[in-house]
Amino acid sequence: MVTTSLKDQPTRSPYTTWTTQDRTLLVCLLGYLALASSLTANIYFPLIDLLAERYETSTQAINLTITLYFVFQGIAPSFWSPLSDSFGHRPVYLATFTIYTAASLGLSIVDRSYPALLLLRALQSIGGSAVLSLAYAVVADVAVHSERGRFLAPMLTATNVGPCIGPIIGGGALASRDPRWCFRALLIFGASAVLLIGLVQPETARTVVGNGAVPAKGLCRTWLSLIFPTRVQEPDINTGKTGRGKFIFPNPLPSLRIVFHPDSFLTLWLAGCPYALWFCVQTSITPVFRRSYGFNPLEVGCCFLAGGAGIIAGGFVVGRLMDKNYKHVAKKAGFTIDRVRGDDVARFPIEHARSRWSVSIVVVSMFFVVGYGWAVERRVHAAVPLLLQAYLGCKCTVVHQTYSALIVDVFPNTTGTAAAANNITRCALAAAGVAMLDPLVSALGYGWVFTLLGLFDAISCVLAVVALRRWGRIWRDKRADRLKDPGNV
Repeated sequence: MVTTSLKDQPTRSPYTTWTTQDRTLLVCLLGYLALASSLTANIYFPLIDLLAERYETSTQAINLTITLYFVFQGIAPSFWSPLSDSFGHRPVYLATFTIYTAASLGLSIVDRSYPALLLLRALQSIGGSAVLSLAYAVVADVAVHSERGRFLAPMLTATNVGPCIGPIIGGGALASRDPRWCFRALLIFGASAVLLIGLVQPETARTVVGNGAVPAKGLCRTWLSLIFPTRVQEPDINTGKTGRGKFIFPNPLPSLRIVFHPDSFLTLWLAGCPYALWFCVQTSITPVFRRSYGFNPLEVGCCFLAGGAGIIAGGFVVGRLMDKNYKHVAKKAGFTIDRVRGDDVARFPIEHARSRWSVSIVVVSMFFVVGYGWAVERRVHAAVPLLLQAYLGCKCTVVHQTYSALIVDVFPNTTGTAAAANNITRCALAAAGVAMLDPLVSALGYGWVFTLLGLFDAISCVLAVVALRRWGRIWRDKRADRLKDPGNV
């Protein structure tokens, strides 16, 4: 067994100059900003029937707006993320939230125009879709591999408040019979996000400020630093970093290219399947509890709290589980963890660390998915499907976030681009699932639909985990041999 220790590694600069307190505050801010993804999607689900009535169209047509939202949520980050890798994360955050806020303003004003609803929801998705990809990239900028679970946890917990409060706001708007109240709430959120980004969000992109020692310049500086400039000079230990981003025309091809590497395809599949499954469950809640259980609009909104509680629990669990698994595999492999300079993942079995316990979690979850389908099909007591939702919310969060971290781990030089590839896959799978759900339920019923979904999720994910553990590092090493330039993917 070959043991890798600190003394065997070449002398390098610290991975980051950010303090633990600064990083914790930063990821809390990222969690608030990432609400743009979860809040905007989940606020919409209780409104499906009301929107169909108000816009004088069918439920399937409203589901099309959800599908369109996911399509643009998958495509847009492939343009934004490469730009953030070169130009800086902060300017891209400002641009995306400005678009998001403008779209929310339009939705809060325009009424009873289905084409306008389609267009503005697509624009809202374009503006809010990149936040999670950017957040993962920022965490990768400031945290070494062995600590990422700890720093992801507060971000994910804050983000996961969206599935709780979103449906309640949606349920309140449903009770008022005016869906524009939801879009007004999103307008307020978007405006506050633009203000926070402008005032306090620092630039962390390693291509711009290195490990944090290079002072940011231009658009990468916060508004507060412009108003109250400091004269503190820090040593420039990152040769070639200017503190100012370089604009390049966004190119989605690097993100798409990542999808077609065998190891990254399996990782993206494992991140996307639970995401798609969860949104199929979410989409089913409003019609199930309104039509089958006779709940009023506010009660339907509260039904989303069960899954939201599970998602929040998953946010707490996944960070600790990831760090524990990393330490276990490192100890087993005789690998000494370097918390200062960061570990060389090229020599570490990161696939084994991230995938530990995955097979057990996925197999057990299959029974909960099948149980949910037959519980709502047979109209058993409402507490049963709600409890099953809570577990599924926790499971989907743990699996999705674990493999979302892995895809960033194995593409350390282009974290934004890798996160965008994750977005493409998960949103494509979610869009396909939501689009097929209503026709399948009409043909087969909820019981058989969720039986098929549970079996498909379990079988495909177990096979993917086995293949990734067996051949993932081999494929990764071969890719590294082919791509000598560290800037390529």
